[in-house]
Amino acid sequence: MANSKRQLFLKRRLRVRNKLRRTNAGRMRLSVHRSNKNISVQLIDDVNGVTLASASTLEKDLGVVGKNNIEAATKVGAAIAERAKKAGVETAYFDRGGFLFHGKVKALADAAREGGLKI
Repeated sequence: MANSKRQLFLKRRLRVRNKLRRTNAGRMRLSVHRSNKNISVQLIDDVNGVTLASASTLEKDLGVVGKNNIEAATKVGAAIAERAKKAGVETAYFDRGGFLFHGKVKALADAAREGGLKI
């Protein structure tokens, strides 16, 4: 019997996350979540179990409330790079979860790189 889209997404998310954890032990994790209406990103310290910074299209100061397009993802990526610098983080690894590295997710990662975050 064929797997559902949700099951394939969960398998892909675990595969990506476990591989990244093995190769990037001790570094901060830049985790992305994308829904139909919004996109959000968190900078997570897995050793201490703490979120150091976050950014989302739900924030009014970014000016893209409720939008989920490449422009909004670019603004969120720039915001997380700025907040990571304030938190004292220069390098992190990019956890795309089960999402493909294309479109909005790629735009977010590129904007974070342009903002000075090494991922």
